[in-house]
Amino acid sequence: MEYGLLGLIVLIADIYAIYQTLTSGASTGSKILWVLLILILPVIGFILWLVAGPRGGSVRV
Repeated sequence: MEYGLLGLIVLIADIYAIYQTLTSGASTGSKILWVLLILILPVIGFILWLVAGPRGGSVRV
């Protein structure tokens, strides 16, 4: 049962990362690469996305 809950948490985190990537201001090629990375390597891809992924439309001052 614990693995099922862990899998659900990973799935939710990956869906969140994919949504944030697709709505970011990054180029289309960059979006495709990030989504593929997250889908192929769910846990490692999510961690890499947290560290180095494209950011949303944040304002830089």
